[in-house]
Amino acid sequence: MIRRSIVVAGALVALAVCASSTALDQSYKTTYVSLSPGQPGVLFEPRVAGSKASIGVFAMHDNGDYLGGNPADPCGQLASRGYRVLCANSTTSKSGFFSDDDIDKLLLNVKAGVAYLRAYPGVSKVVIFGHSGGGEMMAAYQNVAENGVKVCQGPEKIVKCPDRLANLPAADGIMLIDSVLGGPISTLFSLDPAVFDEGDGQALNPALDMYNPHNGFDPRGTTYNEAFKARFFEAEGERMNRLIAKAQERLRQIEAGKGHFTDDEPFVIPGAYGVQNKLNSQDLTLQARTHNAWPLLHPDGTVTTEIVHSVRTPRFTATATPHLNHGAITTTVREFLSTWAVRTTKDYHYDGSSLYGVDYKSSYADELDSIEGITRPLLQMGMTGSYEFFNSEIAREHASSTDKTLAYVEGAVHGFTPCKECALAKGLPENYYGDTVQTLYDYIDGWLGKPGRFLTASDK
Repeated sequence: MIRRSIVVAGALVALAVCASSTALDQSYKTTYVSLSPGQPGVLFEPRVAGSKASIGVFAMHDNGDYLGGNPADPCGQLASRGYRVLCANSTTSKSGFFSDDDIDKLLLNVKAGVAYLRAYPGVSKVVIFGHSGGGEMMAAYQNVAENGVKVCQGPEKIVKCPDRLANLPAADGIMLIDSVLGGPISTLFSLDPAVFDEGDGQALNPALDMYNPHNGFDPRGTTYNEAFKARFFEAEGERMNRLIAKAQERLRQIEAGKGHFTDDEPFVIPGAYGVQNKLNSQDLTLQARTHNAWPLLHPDGTVTTEIVHSVRTPRFTATATPHLNHGAITTTVREFLSTWAVRTTKDYHYDGSSLYGVDYKSSYADELDSIEGITRPLLQMGMTGSYEFFNSEIAREHASSTDKTLAYVEGAVHGFTPCKECALAKGLPENYYGDTVQTLYDYIDGWLGKPGRFLTASDK
């Protein structure tokens, strides 16, 4: 894939934007940091260091920008609450989608951030923060860091992780905030089963097209019948398994010296990106509620423990599959197998509260696999206005940590801000859900700063 030579210049521009935004908050200062070649970061530090400054938080997304001064990002939010926060962009960050993403490169990027904070004067504990796709990345990192490369080199894996991931320094805790279940499962959820020719994003099977009115689609809101859902999920799972088999065959040809290139090959997957092809983006009965009762943070400051329901609204009126940009994943054979692939079984599907038929052990980029190996304190938070709402409890069912917390923010979207359209759809004022960003970070502050978790008597 084409590397972007402008990444460093772009990072410096983003730094300038970030620096100007921090002028609004005089409680912390910022310092530019180069973590590794092509990996820029900014260290946010409270001007008056209290006990919480001994906790260093490392935040990075898999391909998003944490240097642009977004007020909902953890950088300034947690620094203003007293923590040292290192926010970084990955070496794969870019303005496009997915190209050059590689889970192995990302884990080495996380290593650079954790190592920097480990060596920083005044930091005694390091906690990693992963939002969205950054969650799968941080979970995979912590699993390998705690357990070694043996956890990603077993015979059950589609491909084994490289030995260069040995000896990663483990964090003392991990936060997974409205995290995806991993690039592989996100790709699975997003695969358009109507695609029957992997070389043509415009050739679709109308019987499997979720936007076809004959299959029940209604732009005002859709509830698909059981027969269509069964056909859709069966074809979606089978397509993922076919893609894996195709990529494995291409890899065999490459390694035998018969590939189109000596090291790797482009691998383009039509109709595999984002929310638009997820059945739950239209059918709100899918991925709609938690199975168990969890703390729900309300806008008035109260917290109830209850079965938590999604408040999201239907999205999109047409498929993105015919489009290369925003519709396809453009990757390579090797990167697909390591970063985007997971096997399914014949019973693959999801309903209102559960996920079935995913061979999560087949991928080391899969959060369900990673979270089983994490023993350090774990915080998970879900946003009820988000299309990733469903994931936190599913992952929680696999969590091994004895110190684990799960809570939900009522009415927050995936980017943590309040969902105005969700409130209006329920006949409520558009500002009903209040300041969900503050609600989120106040809760995180309480978790991070709880005495005995990361703070000790020696922290002054």
